[in-house]
Amino acid sequence: MQVHWRITPFHELSSKVLYDILQLRSEVFVVEQNCVYLDADGKDEHALHLYGLLDTTIVAYARLLPQGISYDNYCSIGRVVSNLKYRKHGFGKQLMHAAIQACNTHFQHIPIKIGAQQYLQHFYESFGFVVASDMYLEDGIPHITMVLH
Repeated sequence: MQVHWRITPFHELSSKVLYDILQLRSEVFVVEQNCVYLDADGKDEHALHLYGLLDTTIVAYARLLPQGISYDNYCSIGRVVSNLKYRKHGFGKQLMHAAIQACNTHFQHIPIKIGAQQYLQHFYESFGFVVASDMYLEDGIPHITMVLH
């Protein structure tokens, strides 16, 4: 399966792609993880939106934020999500490789900070992220802060 990766600023997203992104984020973070939270946090309009398309289906997505939006001295990768129907195909790994590369390209190699769900610690460590905080609860889900220099 050949995924086509796109990176798009908010103002260039088509209404269809934006709808599909928000639907995927809701399917996973709200429904699958049974977590009620406000996804529309005002940061999307500042972000680059990285998504993988298989035909017209988004199979993986991440939001890339420049320095100063989530963290003062770091850019950030967030809302990392894989489509439930396409898990176990390696798209999450492809997504993270593309996200790190895009951050380095678009944000001038600024260190990257993420708020990771704790159960994904080893996944993010495989890309070079290191734990930078104790566990904390965010929306009732255990998280840790991780950094990539």
